[in-house]
Amino acid sequence: MLQKTTLSFLKELKKNNTKQWFDTNRKKYEAAKADFAVLTNAVIQALGKKDPFIASLQAKDCTFRINRDVRFSKNKDPYKTNMGMYLSRGGKKSVFSGYYFHVEPGGNSFMGGGLYMPEPDVIKKVRQEIDYNWEEFNKIISQKKFKATYGNLQREEGMVLSREPKGYEKDNPAIEYIKLKSWVAIAPVTDQLLTSDHLVKEIVSAFETLQPMIEFLNKALEE
Repeated sequence: MLQKTTLSFLKELKKNNTKQWFDTNRKKYEAAKADFAVLTNAVIQALGKKDPFIASLQAKDCTFRINRDVRFSKNKDPYKTNMGMYLSRGGKKSVFSGYYFHVEPGGNSFMGGGLYMPEPDVIKKVRQEIDYNWEEFNKIISQKKFKATYGNLQREEGMVLSREPKGYEKDNPAIEYIKLKSWVAIAPVTDQLLTSDHLVKEIVSAFETLQPMIEFLNKALEE
């Protein structure tokens, strides 16, 4: 579970996203950062029992700086108003598919994972893997628990091609997944769950449900 003070800090930061306010409240940030690290390590420990690639990770390998990169953004707010963990083979900067948990009070938290906007060579490999092993991939994303947790893969604007990529036919049974540029599944997380004793259990359960897809995607990158 997360402490209520962690959520309060993120809410306050959203209203006061300035360096002056942040510097004044740095102790609150350090406490929130430490709290999120405890959660991250608990998830790593539990998930690592099922996914050996995760077991050796530490929170520092999987969490992100709160400072925003504003160089190419119209939004010049200096700080993120969320916290996230990305558990992937090799850590958060790895090219491999992984599990993601996002904390943003106000009904904007979620859990899930996959591959988000990978490089073109990675996209090519994943499309080929889905094409060659469509029955296996379709079975994974059609599992009852997967559908109940995630529904389907995300198809937000910018995440899918308008037509089939070169080399693939329209009548390919896997074409709707071959057209994707990201392979991501997410499930919402309520603010109430964030401070619940069941939080780690719920995150790990959702990640274990996603594990077969993670392994499928990573198999494509290993070849």
